[in-house]
Amino acid sequence: MMRAWILPMLLVLCGSTVAAGLISAGDGGVATAVLLVFLVPAGVNSPLMFPRSIGAVEAQRRSAVDGRPVVYWRPGCAYCMRLRIRLGRSARRLHWVDIWRDPAGAAAVRAANDGDETVPTVVVAGRPHTNPDPVWVRDQLSSSA
Repeated sequence: MMRAWILPMLLVLCGSTVAAGLISAGDGGVATAVLLVFLVPAGVNSPLMFPRSIGAVEAQRRSAVDGRPVVYWRPGCAYCMRLRIRLGRSARRLHWVDIWRDPAGAAAVRAANDGDETVPTVVVAGRPHTNPDPVWVRDQLSSSA
């Protein structure tokens, strides 16, 4: 779990350090702008941006019951962020598995991607799709409802 917070915490620490230096130099307005430049990517890259992750076994079980896709992702992945943002509120209806927190999820992704941990990998009806178009994922979600 701690690994997911490394990048956001580094961004906050660096932004705070630079802002503190600017404040001590008397540039309060610039310090505020610089701090925001660091805090926004920290928030976007934090695990808080994604719906709560569950284990791969539980996600597969739930998907078998309700037919909703399973999304394997990891914090800091730009393509995962793109998918999450483009799905909007619909993202909460998917089953999300953080492969850094769940070894079974990482194994499922490696099995689907010739040994690579390429994310996002979306599993729909038992078939994996690596880095699919968000519009296609939304369509799959609406057809499973």
